[in-house]
Amino acid sequence: MTMNIRPYCIAVFMILYVPASAQKYMSKETSIVFYSQAAIEDIKAENTKSTALFDAGSGEIAIVISNNEFQFEKALMQEHFNEKYIESDRFPKSTFQGTISGFDDSSDSTQHVKAKGKLMIHGVTRMVELPGDIRKTAGLLTMHSVFKIRLEDYKIKIPTILWQNIAEEIEITIQFSFIPKQR
Repeated sequence: MTMNIRPYCIAVFMILYVPASAQKYMSKETSIVFYSQAAIEDIKAENTKSTALFDAGSGEIAIVISNNEFQFEKALMQEHFNEKYIESDRFPKSTFQGTISGFDDSSDSTQHVKAKGKLMIHGVTRMVELPGDIRKTAGLLTMHSVFKIRLEDYKIKIPTILWQNIAEEIEITIQFSFIPKQR
């Protein structure tokens, strides 16, 4: 009995070599909050105008933050942040580019994940590993992460006179919601 195996070979080739169509997501709502707890004064600011893309298949994620979009309680704090510390004219953007591991796009439960990649702040890029959670509900993703950075790691200088006003270590909280990206 002779069998024509050509159609089977083509079918196997198609299954093995055609890339899977994994879902890609783009940010819908973003919130990046940083908090400095210091002896004299606590400082908090929020940026809701960041953008992010996430590829669920590869785990790749990219985030772009406009530094001058952080909103402070006091206008003077915002002015000092942009002019003296983050220097938004020289360094208008902060970014994260990396990969998220531990995420299963088919699961609807909260998943504890890690993002590993390059965090660039104030023109300085460092490799970081950040903890987080992702939850998928009705096709939408929410990501949450809380981590700390040391200002000196990113060459952000605090004048000696203000050492009691600004913490050396800043807590950052990220909350993003993602929607499927249209193809």
